[in-house]
Amino acid sequence: MSSWDLPPDYPLSSDFVRRLKSALATGDKDMVQELICTEAEPVDAVIELANDDWMKEPSAQLPTGALLGLWTLEYKRELTTPLCIAAAHGHVLCVRHLLSRSADPDASPGGRGALHEACLGGHTACAQLLLQHGADPDLLNAEGLAPLHLCRTPASLGCAQALLEHGATVQLECGPDRVTPLHVAAQHGLDEHAQLYLARGARVDARNGRGETALSAACGAATRSPDEQARCLRLCALLLRGGAAADARDEDERSPLHKACGRARPSLCTLLLLHGADAGALDYGGASPLARALQTATCAPPAAQHRTVQALLNYGSPSVWPDAFPKVLRTCAQVPAVVEVLFNSYAQLRVSESWLEVVPEEVYQMHEPFYRSFFALAHTPRCLQHLCRSTIRKLFGKKCFYLVPHLPLPETLQKYLLLEPEGVLH
Repeated sequence: MSSWDLPPDYPLSSDFVRRLKSALATGDKDMVQELICTEAEPVDAVIELANDDWMKEPSAQLPTGALLGLWTLEYKRELTTPLCIAAAHGHVLCVRHLLSRSADPDASPGGRGALHEACLGGHTACAQLLLQHGADPDLLNAEGLAPLHLCRTPASLGCAQALLEHGATVQLECGPDRVTPLHVAAQHGLDEHAQLYLARGARVDARNGRGETALSAACGAATRSPDEQARCLRLCALLLRGGAAADARDEDERSPLHKACGRARPSLCTLLLLHGADAGALDYGGASPLARALQTATCAPPAAQHRTVQALLNYGSPSVWPDAFPKVLRTCAQVPAVVEVLFNSYAQLRVSESWLEVVPEEVYQMHEPFYRSFFALAHTPRCLQHLCRSTIRKLFGKKCFYLVPHLPLPETLQKYLLLEPEGVLH
């Protein structure tokens, strides 16, 4: 019989658990330490902190999911030990005390051991103590993840270092997706963790169960704050310098560039293009990076909404099929710089006055100078300067970004050739 099946030493209904949960909820560190270090017996006592097994109580009100037929025959039950609680909250003195009483550093009745808890919380001193007392650095939790896979925050860098110093396997593939610690670092934008793992022999292009490399995982990860985006950019630059393939495809044939475009991250897209990413790559659904960039253009920072589209076109991405331009206009109408850059990538594209219907009136009014110049082209051919630009760009092809800056032209004309938006069309 497993620890899960045995009755806990302190069930949820006990006075001990009631006081412990109250102390945890109020942040009463002294009370938590008093309870788990002096009252809890034996030292590895199993403590039940939660149990939503409503099926054992006939009078219990059924949760909404069950009433809707969504019940999955599973319930949440949280079992833990004094050592796990101490490690989870960074109580170093308590961890040391419990270990001195021969607490088992690998005990995990709830599927997660004290070392897992320490790593999740980024409590380096606790992790070091546990490892010094024989904790298994590769112990898997109930989800099949090792402690290194739970180092998911900048604060956990010290835990990762301690784990590796005590023999943790840097290339261990864990969980249902068979991720390595490097994948985890990439998903969370942890550039210092990634540098540590690479220095310890992590394979830069190892693939997870979905065929993703660490670079692919990093490019597809959600980043919100400027600090997170900066860390992710440093991480991807580190991976590329370490030999990561800029164009590695996952099981859906999506490249890192597809994912960066889908996340509206122009600086990352430019970095990938500089390292040889294919601007015209198609995934299994037939979508190009440009298609992904156009879909998410409105999500990019206002000052850079057109940058990804501009970079892709300057690195040789085919433009949108002309008949599909009205769909682009409908999607990107509120970002006229994107419409301008894309429109200028055609030598000649006939403007239809019927397209006016897809531009909301309030958007037209907000950007009237641009849209007035745009729809004026329904009756006028493009100017000679634009036709010359198109000829030069066609001649340079995928090397526009590299060759245009070498032309003996003023900077303003170089920018013009590279589709820098002007705010109106000619």
